[in-house]
Amino acid sequence: MTCLFRSTCTVLVAVATLLLAVVAAGAVDVPYLTGRVVDNAEILKPATRERIAALAKAHEDKTSDQIAVLTISTLGGESVEEFAVRVFEAWKLGQKGKDNGVLVVVAPQDRKMRIEVGYGLEGTLTDVAASRIIRNVMTPAFKSGDFDRGIEDGVAAIVAQLEGQAATAGTTASFADASTSNTGKSAFKFEGPDIPWYMRILLGCFIFGIIGIFTVVGVMTPGMGWFLYVFLIPFWAMFPIVIIGPKATVGLLALYVIGYPIAKLMLARQPWYAKAAADLKSKGKATVGGMVITSGGSSSSGGGGSSGGFSGGGGSSGGGGASGSW
Repeated sequence: MTCLFRSTCTVLVAVATLLLAVVAAGAVDVPYLTGRVVDNAEILKPATRERIAALAKAHEDKTSDQIAVLTISTLGGESVEEFAVRVFEAWKLGQKGKDNGVLVVVAPQDRKMRIEVGYGLEGTLTDVAASRIIRNVMTPAFKSGDFDRGIEDGVAAIVAQLEGQAATAGTTASFADASTSNTGKSAFKFEGPDIPWYMRILLGCFIFGIIGIFTVVGVMTPGMGWFLYVFLIPFWAMFPIVIIGPKATVGLLALYVIGYPIAKLMLARQPWYAKAAADLKSKGKATVGGMVITSGGSSSSGGGGSSGGFSGGGGSSGGGGASGSW
């Protein structure tokens, strides 16, 4: 009987160990903290990531509260509450002793979201307030497929709640690209400078050399490359005018705007590019063509917000907050 009991216990322990191993293997890894916005799911525009990061940084400078946003494609079967707590503990959001951190998690494939609140802010950003932000601000935008507006307005509403401001949820101003009217003739005529040919060559080598290098780096770099794509458009639109004149510059700009995404999408199919993207997500750095690239920019893996050396301050979460789905 004793032998049978011991054998049964041994089998049960082995089965329990196996089940734990299976659960652990299926758990989604906590992404590397690359900034205030870690857009692993790549659902945010670079400009949106920058605005959210700037808003969170301004709030941290004012109050020392730390707000971070994480988008991840899927939770891998784990509950959004458990995953948010794991991320919060790994990132240590908030200041040590104050526990004043807030984490916003969005998993688009699972249609789940969570606002995780640190111990020190549970009295200000209550479960009821977090639930209201999810229900009234984020969910309607997500249902219409607008992740940019939902997450940006959600963070703005969190900041408003923490700073005791009047409810401004959903009133974040949108930033539309300015368009110029075309009446068949230009409002003004721009003439390129009359400079000697050798000066054009020297300036061309200088200008095209610099923006060309940044363009190549952007095309070859996962995640942050899309931020550089947008960032370099004004440079391609203005600097070449000095060398080749306005008409040729328009053609060169069109070539850049169209050619850059095509080249990047073609490179994205290469094994080394996929490996670099995976390394940036899991390790925070990758090697591309002998260069070591770190994920410290706005788009972490598709960008995060400008990190500016952002890291958790040692805070912890007590499981407060709210979850939602759409």
